[in-house]
Amino acid sequence: MSTNRHPVTGASTAPSSASPDSPAGTAFGWLDEQARLRADAGLVRTLRPRPADADGLLDLAGNDYLGLTRHPEITEGAAAAARRWGGGATGSRLVTGTTELHAELERELADFCGFEAALVFSSGYAANLAAVTALAPHGALIVSDAGNHASLIDGCRLARGTTQVVPHADPEAVRKTLDGHEGPAVVVSDSVFSVDGDMAPLAELAAVCREAGAGLIVDDAHGLGVLGDGGRGAPYAMGLAGADDTVVTVTLSKSFGSQGGAVLGPARVIEHLVNAARTFIFDTGLAPAAAGAALAALRLLRREPERAVRAREVAAALHWRLTAEGLSAVRPDAAVVSVRAPSPEQAVRWAADCRADGLAVGCFRPPSVPDGISRLRLTARADLTDAMIADAVRVISRRAPR
Repeated sequence: MSTNRHPVTGASTAPSSASPDSPAGTAFGWLDEQARLRADAGLVRTLRPRPADADGLLDLAGNDYLGLTRHPEITEGAAAAARRWGGGATGSRLVTGTTELHAELERELADFCGFEAALVFSSGYAANLAAVTALAPHGALIVSDAGNHASLIDGCRLARGTTQVVPHADPEAVRKTLDGHEGPAVVVSDSVFSVDGDMAPLAELAAVCREAGAGLIVDDAHGLGVLGDGGRGAPYAMGLAGADDTVVTVTLSKSFGSQGGAVLGPARVIEHLVNAARTFIFDTGLAPAAAGAALAALRLLRREPERAVRAREVAAALHWRLTAEGLSAVRPDAAVVSVRAPSPEQAVRWAADCRADGLAVGCFRPPSVPDGISRLRLTARADLTDAMIADAVRVISRRAPR
């Protein structure tokens, strides 16, 4: 039997039929050892229910980049959709789970982002699984950036093609990997990477793909609503919108303050997904309330494109102030600001101390971070005032490990 290793401690994590704290032969007794390893490495995760009201807590941990989750137009969009179409989709999209609202959202989303067609899924995770698995058949080569999100990684694992992982943001490594391959090939990359907030070299990746006749799949979860003209996304900003060799996935749960995901691309790609993507065919459709909220957010962003600009301004201000305080913050390309921490334990304590001072921040640590470096992760919001930014930086700096 092969032996797995703990991602931080390196200790064996092979299941054992017995442990000192559980009877021999207990089916899940080996979980006790897993729990001990997590605790020893400072990697225990717990659920923390979010209160309905802010309760004095400034939120820089969520992904509400445009500050729309509680906007009255978005909540009314959700409520109106639920009143008209019901609380759930009632079935898969191909059975009873498609409403006129879903179709309307798909048309307007494709038009906004500059693509021929769109297909809405129950989550961004499901959209990524669909795009990668359905567009990488047996014999295909998948070239995946080392910094990609877990949903893209899982898509690569589930696809029938062969996956090659290349160094982060390295178009030349992609070119070498594609060189000589015969048959279908796709390059898979985030547009904005969720850990450090850096942007992929999309123009260079697209050029490499076209040289090799490969397709490009871009996860624009952290670009939509923030980058591009009026928040139309990173592919739009890089001139890739509408390209016949480019497919883009997005989430409706970040800038749009709702839930769900979508795949954007050529009409023939979307038609193929309808017929071949398992996370579309076999999953219950997106709830009408979420579709209604996302459509309301999209229409609001069309009217107020300055929200995208403000989100980027807030991120730049956070970075400038944090570095001025002597902290190691990565320059943001969109709305994610990453601040390095000395260790997983200190990152957890730092985040907890910030929360005690009224500031919620994200805490990224192994195995969620591919480079093993723990971080606080801050998400800029378009509705943050300059005073809020100053307060947040003050708390983070005061609570930083010394």
